[in-house]
Amino acid sequence: MALRCWPWWHWSAWRRTRPPPAGRTPSFLQQFSTQEQPPQICVVGSGPAGFYTAQHLLKHHPRAHVDIYEKQLVPFGLVRFGVAPDHPEVKNVINTFTQTARSDRCAFRGNVVVGRDVAVSELQAAYHAVVLKTDITEAALGVLRQSRVKTVWIVGRRGPLQVAFTIKELREMIQLPGTRPMLDPADFLGLQDRIKEVPRQRKRLTELLLRTATEKPGVEEAARRALASRTWGLRFFRSPQQVLSSPDGRQVAGIRLAVTRLEGVGEAARAVPTGDAEDLPCGLVLSSVGYKSRPIDPSVPFDPKRGVIPNMEGRVVDVPGLYCSGWVKRGPTGVIATTMTDSFLTGQMLLQDLKAGLLPSGPRPGYAAIEALLSSRGVRPVSFLDWEKLDAEEVSRGKGAGKPREKLLDPQEMLRLLGR
Repeated sequence: MALRCWPWWHWSAWRRTRPPPAGRTPSFLQQFSTQEQPPQICVVGSGPAGFYTAQHLLKHHPRAHVDIYEKQLVPFGLVRFGVAPDHPEVKNVINTFTQTARSDRCAFRGNVVVGRDVAVSELQAAYHAVVLKTDITEAALGVLRQSRVKTVWIVGRRGPLQVAFTIKELREMIQLPGTRPMLDPADFLGLQDRIKEVPRQRKRLTELLLRTATEKPGVEEAARRALASRTWGLRFFRSPQQVLSSPDGRQVAGIRLAVTRLEGVGEAARAVPTGDAEDLPCGLVLSSVGYKSRPIDPSVPFDPKRGVIPNMEGRVVDVPGLYCSGWVKRGPTGVIATTMTDSFLTGQMLLQDLKAGLLPSGPRPGYAAIEALLSSRGVRPVSFLDWEKLDAEEVSRGKGAGKPREKLLDPQEMLRLLGR
């Protein structure tokens, strides 16, 4: 599923010699600037939540230094690994993140696994505050070109009013070249009256589903669908119960679906089984039931049921100086713009605590202490300059194939290119 982001302006870190913008009250900045040592802040994770948090801290504190730790050798998280290549406008946010990483008050520390290479408690001892957050290759294209899949069913346990995709994504699916949609009009009975009171975005999305399921397409669209060789469809009110195997037990033959009904209304409606079931023949079953964060370190509180770190507006419960943002803060919901707003709020809470004297005021060594620990453990972090070398190599390889870049997939190859 594609991600979206709002077009946004470029943020830049305030240099120490730069005055506050006109019209901004200087007292907030002046209070920070009287501290003996610039606050050393650690951000774990270099995806959107990590970079947006760093961005906010650098913009609103004239002396803060932020180190961003990342387990991968490359930055940008879900923007790099999870955004489809046919949505380049979403990937443009990388330009903003790059400006943040190039600030002289920000440093990228890749190839460091927090919880394995360095403990959260060690980061807490070295920094004034710690914030936790936890394109397509030629190989993938080759597999997709050879695909013989003709029909794809997307199964959901609830109904049309609870779908999580966006109207933009639905339009793209409906117009997908060489395919036709298949929706059961029975799934939409009675919805015409019920959507009158739902929020505007949800209403527009449901209306498009309704039209696709119940209205006869125009002449041009009907002709396009008639020529389509592939089909995709939505099966609502169904919950997977059992994968069915072929007689020899060597491959998938289908999936048994429990028929469900809804209890409650709107987003809070809960699917409960009716006792009925049906079998759907298929040769491949893919689970796409969402993302769930994992605990990063035994010292960090974690709610295993919700998959989040217990927090109050980003402040980790009962652990002063520890913060969280992104999906580990709120769960796997929203788009990139949601993460931006959420991360800015965490950054704001951290700065409020710093201003109120709730964070350690004495000197902290920051990365100098962590660098010594990592070196003693044989861990060699990669810098943002290292990433830019890899970036240049990917772009160069992509030109030869007529595309923006050819991603490097093998960490060992990346390290060889960096002379490691």
